[in-house]
Amino acid sequence: MSLKEIFCQDKAVSLLQRAFASGKVPHAYIFAGLEGVGKFKTASEWAKLLLCKEPTVENNFADACDSCQSCRAFDAGSHPDFNHIYKELIEFTREGKGRKTPVDLPIDVIREFLIEKVPTKPTLSPRKVFVVSEAEKLNASSQNCLLKVLEEPPQYCCIILLCTRLERLLPTTKSRCQIIRFGPIDEDRIIQQLKEMSTEQKKAQYFARLSQGSLGTACRWAELELADANLYQTKRKLVSSIAEYKLADALELAQQFLDESKKIAGVWADLDKATSKTDINRRAQKTLIRIVISALHDAMGSDVTPEKAAINFDQKEQIEKLAGRFDPERAAEKIADSYETLRAVEAGVNEKLIFEQLLLNLTDSDIIASKS
Repeated sequence: MSLKEIFCQDKAVSLLQRAFASGKVPHAYIFAGLEGVGKFKTASEWAKLLLCKEPTVENNFADACDSCQSCRAFDAGSHPDFNHIYKELIEFTREGKGRKTPVDLPIDVIREFLIEKVPTKPTLSPRKVFVVSEAEKLNASSQNCLLKVLEEPPQYCCIILLCTRLERLLPTTKSRCQIIRFGPIDEDRIIQQLKEMSTEQKKAQYFARLSQGSLGTACRWAELELADANLYQTKRKLVSSIAEYKLADALELAQQFLDESKKIAGVWADLDKATSKTDINRRAQKTLIRIVISALHDAMGSDVTPEKAAINFDQKEQIEKLAGRFDPERAAEKIADSYETLRAVEAGVNEKLIFEQLLLNLTDSDIIASKS
């Protein structure tokens, strides 16, 4: 891949191109946007260009040459001046053997794999590039530890923080970086990509809409489907269940959510061995919660904006039942409650309690009764 092949992020790529052409590349960036919209791919290709010994320029567009020693090392995943920082590296820190991957990005990882390496001059290229994944998970201590490097880095150093929730970064961190925003990917482009992965049209359309513009997330769901995780069938079953849901079913349905989550996580772990099982479990839980939110969103929109394309376009009858129980205002309240549940997942709350709370939030006496 090259910078030219990054799609739906023209503004971000244009900002990088202007910086390269001017010879004034910022020492630190924040690439901000949804997960799965190309932040890491763009950061990687930008790093490859910065490290390239013989960059090419065609029609005022700069890119890596793909043939010099630096580019060959980068493509082989062995470039000594490129550093990808992620929280699973905790296992390889000096005191990390046997430690579980935490929720936050540990300060030990930042200190040993970034701060201690910054002063060392590049060995193969004119620059050194550090890409930090999930920067929103840097706690206050980790960010404070970074401040000096972000404020006074060596001239050869470029640090890129990849962030899905910009509000979680401290003002002092943001003020020391150039922020480049990444938007959602067009639905049609996501559907096209999923169909190229042999995903059926109906499933491709559903995953594209559920992903809310995240190509990476949609592709992962499609991969799970192709690996027999039965995610699409699970969503149909869960949407039907909440459409008919009563308070007496709460515990049984919560167990059903839990069982499905574990099945999906098991397949997910086989596909993504580089990510900790704890994080994969959380992603599976969040996927099921997002399915519930999508159904509530469709129910809310059926009265307010009925012309808008529904996420659950294939379960119109079930969505109509939900809309009969939840007027738009109530549906909005339940969506807000569900987002609180998503935050509880991130906080590491017990998964069984997560789903029980999710379902209990969907019931109270004045809502269960049909509007008719």
